[in-house]
Amino acid sequence: MSKIMGSEIRKENKRKVARFILHNRETSNAEICSALGLSMPTVLQNVQELMEEEIVTEAGHYQSTGGRKAKRLAISGDFRYSIGIDITKHHLSFVLLNLQGDILKKQRCKSIFENSFEYYAMIKETLQQFIISSEICEKKILGVGISLPGIIEPGKEILIHSHILGLHNISLKTLSNFIPFEVCFENDANSAAMAEMKYKEGNAIYLSLSNTVGGSIYFHNEIYPGDCYKSAEFGHMILQPKGKKCYCGKEGCADAYCAAKVLSEHTEDNLEKFFSRLEDGDEVITNVWDGYLDYLAVLISNLRMAFDCDIILGGYVGAHIERYMVLLSRKVLKYNLFEDDVSYIKPCKYHDEAAAMGIAMKFIDNYFYNI
Repeated sequence: MSKIMGSEIRKENKRKVARFILHNRETSNAEICSALGLSMPTVLQNVQELMEEEIVTEAGHYQSTGGRKAKRLAISGDFRYSIGIDITKHHLSFVLLNLQGDILKKQRCKSIFENSFEYYAMIKETLQQFIISSEICEKKILGVGISLPGIIEPGKEILIHSHILGLHNISLKTLSNFIPFEVCFENDANSAAMAEMKYKEGNAIYLSLSNTVGGSIYFHNEIYPGDCYKSAEFGHMILQPKGKKCYCGKEGCADAYCAAKVLSEHTEDNLEKFFSRLEDGDEVITNVWDGYLDYLAVLISNLRMAFDCDIILGGYVGAHIERYMVLLSRKVLKYNLFEDDVSYIKPCKYHDEAAAMGIAMKFIDNYFYNI
């Protein structure tokens, strides 16, 4: 074996060990050996190196089973940090993660989007205050991820199109120049999907049910972007031919039937109020919800037929849907006669700031892939 090949194998083993500890939160040397198929000397050497670099720390000991107590190994949370910013038409959200991917601080403020120097300068100022109030060392920040609603061309910092923000072929470098850290950009639904897939194995579809319907396709541990970066436009799949007019100009799109605003328009554009009245048994609201779930069931069934994997329901509606999963599942079964198990339908884990969290995770993932 050449020296170069041996060096690469050692680096890859170190990455595997570090990522295993990250994804398992706490583990032991024996568990690492068993899961990764590595020898105990190899694991001990890599763990020792990671501890010397202060990436890994001892989190205590497991209960003894008769011999020496095994050490509990964990990632040193305060060794590095990552920040995520989610830009919407009316709000800005900031999230601070430690190296374990835990949320240490989050902040949401009202702010109308503008493609202007003043708006970007405001983001910079708000970010600086967010960091100061977090009381962390700036030198430990890996980077700042920014999620936006729209189609983003990877690696080129170009927002190809955003109906919500009213932008087309806009360079995002103007914004990144205001941020004094490494910056990356991602679509908001893709970012939320990355948060949801943080500790999940396998493939999944993320269906975002916010004021517009979107989503993400997560295959083989990465987002599938499509040939033209336009994958997962689930909101513009036709549910009802010659149906309701969609904002895109077509008729019968899923967005016209499954967007959160379909519900909130019955409660003065207040989604929380809609679900409050639903819980109180309001007859009108209950009928609206029942009709909404009918169309959502069709969309879910179509996605299941196309992709044959888990479907995670996120966005504004996804944050409320867990208590209604039985009703939704019954409706889905009417359209899917090929299986009687609907456990593939999952409510989202993160009810707020999922996009900001997901884009922040990108820097943490990159860090562990490049140790």
